[in-house]
Amino acid sequence: MKKVIDQLSVFFPSYNEEANIEKTLMMAREVLLDTASEWEIIVVNDGSRDRTGEIAERLSKSDKRIRVVTHSPNRGYGAAFKSGFYSARFPWIAFTDADGQFDFSEITKLIAKQKETKADLVIGYYLKRQVSLLRKLNSFLWQLVVFLLFGLKVKDIDCGFKLVSKKVIDKIPKLESERGPFISSEFLIKAKKSGFKIVEVGVHHYPRKAGTATGAQLRVIIHGFIDLFRLWKKLR
Repeated sequence: MKKVIDQLSVFFPSYNEEANIEKTLMMAREVLLDTASEWEIIVVNDGSRDRTGEIAERLSKSDKRIRVVTHSPNRGYGAAFKSGFYSARFPWIAFTDADGQFDFSEITKLIAKQKETKADLVIGYYLKRQVSLLRKLNSFLWQLVVFLLFGLKVKDIDCGFKLVSKKVIDKIPKLESERGPFISSEFLIKAKKSGFKIVEVGVHHYPRKAGTATGAQLRVIIHGFIDLFRLWKKLR
């Protein structure tokens, strides 16, 4: 059976996801077997203090197409995001969260959209985001500030499901954000400024069944705004 894509790297930024990581990886593996002729899965274990790294290492020993990149100590989502992109080997790179809140089989929607539009980046947007009203409000305000400062207008900057051509990573200025939530915004701002084509596609989002999200912590948000204004000053 003809596969829908020749080569695909997939990475999962992971922090304290012992309850979710094995199911997430095995579901992704099952999808990739039917979707890509050649593939790899990269688990970026960002200094987890639980069994996330142990589980990922065990799975990598059972399938050499699964690799583990380990940060010690924890460096933040931005650092995990960069490690995933910069260690990917194949011409197309996808990533999503390790918490199981996305259906990875929808990668075929992103691939189909790319083939239809010849885009360099296909970014997901939530059809219905399964988080609190407060977090939705925070995301809306963040997105508004990014639009006002940089003119970046997309339906959802921070949706954790994207498909990206490796040439984007190879050509845009080096990503800098580490601790805060600004990394996705920085990435899209630099890709747009470099002339790459961005299109969007709706993806489903499901409630978290285990573990705790860390993206809404105050210190994380503060780091995000520091990074945002630093880049704004640099690009003025």
